[in-house]
Amino acid sequence: MDQDLKVVNINSVNDESIFQSAIAAVEALSLAEQAVLIDIIQNRLQQKHSEIKEKIKEVTHNNEINNSELVSIDDFLAELEL
Repeated sequence: MDQDLKVVNINSVNDESIFQSAIAAVEALSLAEQAVLIDIIQNRLQQKHSEIKEKIKEVTHNNEINNSELVSIDDFLAELEL
């Protein structure tokens, strides 16, 4: 069955409205569902944090091997590809 997908251009939508809609959706969940959602978000944040830490180690190691210096935080972030 074909379903029409609505493409939303976030730049044309009020970010506060999106955030408020997300908050309202969370508030509509039961307490148990909210707890599960919190666990999911915490796990994803921890995973992202671990990925960033590993990437920092990799970039730092590569720069030590190459005896190169990062001249700015922008260069460092560019190396991290964030």
